[in-house]
This record gives sequence, structure tokens and C-alpha cells, in this order.
Amino acid sequence: MTDNRTRLITASSKEEYLDNLTACAADFQAIYARCAEVYPEFCLSESDFRAALVRAVDKYMLGFAARGERPSTGEIRQFIGALKELDLYLTLACACGNEPAWWQFDRQYRSFIERVARHLAGSGTDADEVIESVYVDLFGTRVEGGVRQSKFRTYTGRGSLRGWLRTIIWHTVVDLYRRKQDEVPLEDFSRSGDKQERQTSQLEAHGSEELMLTNVLRERYKSLSGAALDESLATLDDHETLLLLYYHVEGLKLREIARLVEQPASPIRRWFQQQSKRRRRTGASSRVHESTVMRWLEKVYRKVSDRFHSELANKYGLNEAEIEICQSIATEDVGQSVKFNPITTGNAKLSKGEGG
Repeated sequence: MTDNRTRLITASSKEEYLDNLTACAADFQAIYARCAEVYPEFCLSESDFRAALVRAVDKYMLGFAARGERPSTGEIRQFIGALKELDLYLTLACACGNEPAWWQFDRQYRSFIERVARHLAGSGTDADEVIESVYVDLFGTRVEGGVRQSKFRTYTGRGSLRGWLRTIIWHTVVDLYRRKQDEVPLEDFSRSGDKQERQTSQLEAHGSEELMLTNVLRERYKSLSGAALDESLATLDDHETLLLLYYHVEGLKLREIARLVEQPASPIRRWFQQQSKRRRRTGASSRVHESTVMRWLEKVYRKVSDRFHSELANKYGLNEAEIEICQSIATEDVGQSVKFNPITTGNAKLSKGEGG
């Protein structure tokens, strides 16, 4: 009886909460109008921005829900009126992939990100890695339900964007540090491990018919994976191959590639000029932001991934389960230049510093 009553109260409170949100429609519209006036080039829809405001209010409501209450219309108005509306508008536009928004974000916060990263990370190389990782996370490398999972989407506007960015940078520094701590050099492993235990394991592996059969199958799939991958990479256009070489072999940062493709002597210049003509026809700037380079790379990853899958299925007759094995092998094989990561929802993902 008590549970049923609680559910009825909760349902009633939720309905009243939604009514209070509806009563604030004019406030939502006014906030959007102010932001759109400041940043008309962002082309952010009112519905998308309103959804972001509602998400912020939903988080705000959790505190009331814990007490069995709900915010009144006045409390909701007071809450959204205190949000950093322009920062929220800017970050949402960036999450949607708007390049003018990215340039605006750079003008306001790039130097801040670099300064904090260098303060927290220490050495210049580590700081550069942190900055690159922060930008990749802010751009978002996963797409779920057609929506790019940009880290910007976690910002609600309740606090300052600088404070939020400082937290993101700190978490990135910690994650990179932990990752490096987990990496054990091969020579250290060979010295520190228990040699007798490893020799015993090797004898057991060689003595097991089942394991030998597994190794034979693995070698077959490894061979097919390598062939399919080579054929997939061979289908890339020259500018796509160069992008991969710049980022994954030469180790250039996204920002460096963006500047490089604009140089008259760059071998990718002709393709970039064709892109620039289309951009000028649409009124876009001829400059290139690193978020745009990331989008170019994603298209290449998707092209390689689709061709890889097609080659294995059509040419070699593998089923979905076998293709998944090949993707796993490609991910594990350090010698491969392209890594397929299931987390990227089917997109191929290259490992920096590998390949050749």
C-alpha cells in the first residue's frame, strides 16, 4: 500500500513538474533569443538549446526529488536565470560540430587549457598529450543514436566553463598518468617475471591440442585480417592516406595538420582548395579548425572499417562472428597500423605512433 502511494505521489509530482516547465516556456525562448543574438553564426536550433536547458533543470530537480518535492515555477525560473547561458550555448554548438563555435571557443579558452595542462602535467610533451586528449574528448569520438557523445554535453551551465574545463583537464592528466603506469616495457617484463612459470606455461600451451588448434585458427584469421586491411587501405584517396600518415605515423597534432593543409607547398593543398571553394560558397571561413580535421579522419576511419567488413564478408566468406574475431585480432596486433575499437561503434580507429 505504501509503495503504491509513493508511486502515485511520484507520478503526480512529475506531472506537476512538467507543468511548471511548460509555464517557463517564455523564459526558455528569451534565453535562446539572447544567445542567438550574440552568436548568430552558430545556427543552433531553439529546440536543441531548450533540450539542454531542460537537462540542466532535470539535474537540479534531483535534489528536490530526494526530499519528495519538486521545484516550483518560480524556482525553475530563478535557476535557469542563473545559468551561464552563453557558455552553455557555445558548448552545445561545439558539441553539434559547428566550426565557428569551435573558433570562438578557441579564442576564449585555448590559452587557458594550455596553461592549466602545462601546470598540471609538468613536461611539455605530457602537456601536449593532455591538450590533444582534452580536445578529442570535447569533440567526441563515439556516436550513439545519431548523436555525437561530446564531453561538452555534460556541461549544464550551472558553474563557470573555466571551472568545468579545469576538472576535465585534471581528469585527463590522471587518466594519462594511470595509463602510463600500466605500461610495462618489454625488457622490464622479461627481467622481472618468473621465468620458470613462463616456461611451464609455454610447455602447457604447446602440449595442448585444443590450444594448438586455437592458434592455427587465430593465424588464419590474422592472415585474413591483414589482407583485408591492406586492401581497405589501398582504396583510400591520396588526401585520405596523407591524413592518416600525418596523424598516426608522423605524430602530428590535429592543430598542426589544420595549419599544414593550408600551406601552399602541402601535398594535400589541392584537395583542401576544393574544400575551401565549397566552404566559401556557403559563407564559411577558409581556415580549418582541428575539429574539422577530426571529422575528416572519422570519415577515413569509417571508409576503412566498411571496406574491411565488406572484404571479409564478400571476398573471404566470413560470417559476423568471424569478422568480429578479425576485428579483435586487428585491435590486439601491435604490428597493425589500423586498430578497430568496438567502443567507436564500428568506426576504425588508428593507434598513434604505430604503423608504417
